[in-house]
Amino acid sequence: MHKHFFTPGPSGLYYTVEQHLKQALKTGIGSISHRSQQFRNIYKEADNNLRSLLQLPGNYTILFTNSASEVWDLSTESLVNEKSLHFVNGAFSEKFYNVVKDSGKTALLSESEWGYFPEIDFNLVKQADHIGVTHNETSTGVSTPLEVIYKIREANPEAIISVDAVSSLPYLDIDYAKIDALYVSVQKCFGLPAGLGLWLVNDRALKRAEEVNKGNKGMKSYHNLLALAKYAADFQTVSTPNVLNIYLLSKVAGDMLNRGIQMIRSEIKYKAAVFYKMIDSHDKLKPFVTDKSLRSDTVIVLNSGEHTKGIIDYLATKNMIIGTGYGKQKADHVRVANFPTHSKEQFEMLTDLVEKW
Repeated sequence: MHKHFFTPGPSGLYYTVEQHLKQALKTGIGSISHRSQQFRNIYKEADNNLRSLLQLPGNYTILFTNSASEVWDLSTESLVNEKSLHFVNGAFSEKFYNVVKDSGKTALLSESEWGYFPEIDFNLVKQADHIGVTHNETSTGVSTPLEVIYKIREANPEAIISVDAVSSLPYLDIDYAKIDALYVSVQKCFGLPAGLGLWLVNDRALKRAEEVNKGNKGMKSYHNLLALAKYAADFQTVSTPNVLNIYLLSKVAGDMLNRGIQMIRSEIKYKAAVFYKMIDSHDKLKPFVTDKSLRSDTVIVLNSGEHTKGIIDYLATKNMIIGTGYGKQKADHVRVANFPTHSKEQFEMLTDLVEKW
């Protein structure tokens, strides 16, 4: 029987991937040159579909990376002039902070207990020339309210704001005029195989990269931001990319566009509401994030404690695969992905099984 993957990444593949993969294999997409016109056409199609799906402003450039985590290194190199502020409330926001700290540049820290969002110190915000905010902390299921990100922008209009939307795009409906860069991995909400990252950067970010690199006496990485942007202008990449996954992304983004982004977002909201309503009254499992305004709709994290293995094993017998906790919470939490690929029927079935367990 077919397994349903509700893991937070890699997660279940989008339901149209199989047909697009068959077509890619049939036509030899995996073997074409990344310097060919055929690849340029694939990149351009992905670019066009993503722009329409995300309603991305024209002053943004769409770049491909090996992963979202690669963006931490590239951002530190090209977007941080002297001081980078990081709001840390989980494993992934902490990792970006540590990358900057280990680089020798000044890393400012605003930290909270896992499951919450740090209180904003606006004096600290004003000191930074780069600010890293995790919209959806995949390790804890905390979703930063967009109003918080917008307040950070108001407090420091000059800083470059980078947003981690690894487990929330394209569900995330953000005002791109109030940030400068956003990055994502395709094996989560986009429902694709792992091995491809997306980095959306605006003209302010590219200008910052030019300024930072003028004073950079050290070696620039081969895949530095300016090099990525230069090649992207011709729908190319610096080196051989994951051509197959870019092709699949172009097709899935088109499928999502045809389905309608508002429909996708409303379905995710509905599924999250159904699951949270059930889990709030569950006698063994409880939401890890107690503040309802901070609960993620796309990665639902549960306090499972001694029941962690039991609920995972039980659901596996029903071919429902959910994720363990992350890092220090691996044995005490379970994580449930609620992505566009998960139909309402699948999610309602999962909800019923958890409720009756």
